[in-house]
Amino acid sequence: MMVELQVVESASQVRPSDIVVAFMGPTGSGKSYFIDLLTGQQGNRAKNTLSSVTQGIEAIRMPFPKDTRRSIVFVDTPGFDDSGRTDFEILESINEWLKKTYKRGIKLSGIIYLHRITSNRIGSAPYKNLRMFGELCGDVAMSRVILVTTFWERGDASRVGESRVQQLRDNYWKPLIDRGSSIDALKKANSEEAWRVVRPLVDKRLNARREVLLQEETVDRHIALNETQAGKALYTDLQRTLAEKKKHLESLRKQVERSNDPHLKEYLRKEHAKTKQEFDETFLQSEKLRRSLLQKLISPIFARKTRARAIKMPPSPPGM
Repeated sequence: MMVELQVVESASQVRPSDIVVAFMGPTGSGKSYFIDLLTGQQGNRAKNTLSSVTQGIEAIRMPFPKDTRRSIVFVDTPGFDDSGRTDFEILESINEWLKKTYKRGIKLSGIIYLHRITSNRIGSAPYKNLRMFGELCGDVAMSRVILVTTFWERGDASRVGESRVQQLRDNYWKPLIDRGSSIDALKKANSEEAWRVVRPLVDKRLNARREVLLQEETVDRHIALNETQAGKALYTDLQRTLAEKKKHLESLRKQVERSNDPHLKEYLRKEHAKTKQEFDETFLQSEKLRRSLLQKLISPIFARKTRARAIKMPPSPPGM
């Protein structure tokens, strides 16, 4: 029997009666593919690529299998390592979607956070996504979060997967688990397995919905995006990136001055120009998030406490 699917083109089309499940995680972790499995459209959007196929917030509605009188909406979000857009633009798009739904009294029924089990270590991009996830969602929503490993049918996952899950549990995911998140694995890439993972979020507690910290901050507390915990975390990351690029620029400049090889000099000049462009783009992002002196002075006076608290990750990830 064909399942009726409906593309939800904007946040305003989400209904208060909808069960809303968001998918988050790094680019290439399988968010679009997971949703394809749930909706019976295997590989329709995700294709066979590890690059980002989600350019903005994308959502799709379908009847809830156990109660077709209700609908479930799966929300696909871009990762904070999307090569096509800046991290600030991604944060803005997620914030706008969450604000519009929350203002209409719509909260998330659950969040699925994905991680590729084939990754033998957590690099800077996956760690940044995890850190932003903790800052954006906060601790109150963690009871509605499932941390899911994907791509178990690829590479040597069947042999080393369980040890990697234990490392995630003991290190990177521990702050989230301590606040109520659960762990699961999509070990078979089929619809039945995908629904097995998602059902705990909606089966027993259909009305147990949670707001995320970013919604409290921007809607309830009227905090500017750059003043939110996620905005501040992103600003810190950008400042660190600026410092690294500045150091690299200086190193390239010195190499150009020391080299007598015209071909090497030309190559180094091109690398310098490329790095300078990246530096300038990062600087512009940083400026958009920089707090003004006035904000710094008045924020402690007028700030009201949120119910949720940001989840802080360790300053640097332990080695895997």
